[in-house]
Amino acid sequence: MRKALVVGIDHYTNDSSLYGCVNDSFAVRAMLDRHADGSVNFGVKHLTGTGPGDPVTRDELRYAIEELFAGSGETSLLYFAGHGHIEAAGGYLCSSDVKTGNDGVSLADIMTFANQSKVQNRVIILDSCHSGIVGGRALQQKVAEISDGVTILTASTAEQYATEENGAGIFTSLLLDALGGAAANLVGDVTPGGIYAHVDQSLGPWGQRPVFKTNVERFVSLRKVQPQLLLSELRRIAEFFPDAGYQFALDPSYEPERQECWKGTPPDIPPPNPDHNAIFELLQKYNRVGLLVPEGAPHMWHAAMESKTVRLTALGEHYRRLAAKGII
Repeated sequence: MRKALVVGIDHYTNDSSLYGCVNDSFAVRAMLDRHADGSVNFGVKHLTGTGPGDPVTRDELRYAIEELFAGSGETSLLYFAGHGHIEAAGGYLCSSDVKTGNDGVSLADIMTFANQSKVQNRVIILDSCHSGIVGGRALQQKVAEISDGVTILTASTAEQYATEENGAGIFTSLLLDALGGAAANLVGDVTPGGIYAHVDQSLGPWGQRPVFKTNVERFVSLRKVQPQLLLSELRRIAEFFPDAGYQFALDPSYEPERQECWKGTPPDIPPPNPDHNAIFELLQKYNRVGLLVPEGAPHMWHAAMESKTVRLTALGEHYRRLAAKGII
């Protein structure tokens, strides 16, 4: 069972209103609700604070978070976009009815729910000011207290504000890009680690900085997208490269095209071989996604026509090992 609580609050009775959080929450909900192929992903509960007639109260928010992490299951994910508050006693997520900020939902309480949960994977994603404080020890914030299976991804550090741009949170815009496929690995999985890497690389060094804290043995996939290679194609990498450091030898028979300078092929140059051409097409796909590179040649065409070899990159070796072990 995979369930997600998605919260977006624009309306605050006693604080300044926000303008992009509700829209952000709808976009995140759409991403989490279905995988890219349309199959069911998370069962999503959606809370929005759009105006005086549609607030998200503290009691409603706290109960929904507690319920999210109750029971057992595969994955529980919390996404929150709205005001955050920090003071010496800790951090808070602000519901629509907060008056002072510290009457919101305590991040310490949220971590208690998550840390004590029996759900296998608990993921907390916060697009709010000062959210980087979550998970920190009460008297020593630079030390995180996170149970096995918990992952935290926040828009900013404890000292920073989370900013909006063009009516949308900068962090959530990058999160949506990542869930849409920009952070997917070669088998089409979007993991929290991949999301953080995408967000981290996209934000400049002088602006808000995302925070990532985790205590997991392996990352859970938050969404499936169309992989860059078919799994059947990726698995064949161990067929072409049976051992670490192996180099696959090419010759002109692998290249189906002949440029003008190669027409009227000399007798010692073998003609295109259809079986080799099919293999070369797959090797070119590996090259395009960074799994292999030609050795001693600028391009794959030259590697074939000049009878050079191709070798795996570090990423290619990683997937070779996975394929050899039957993991993919």
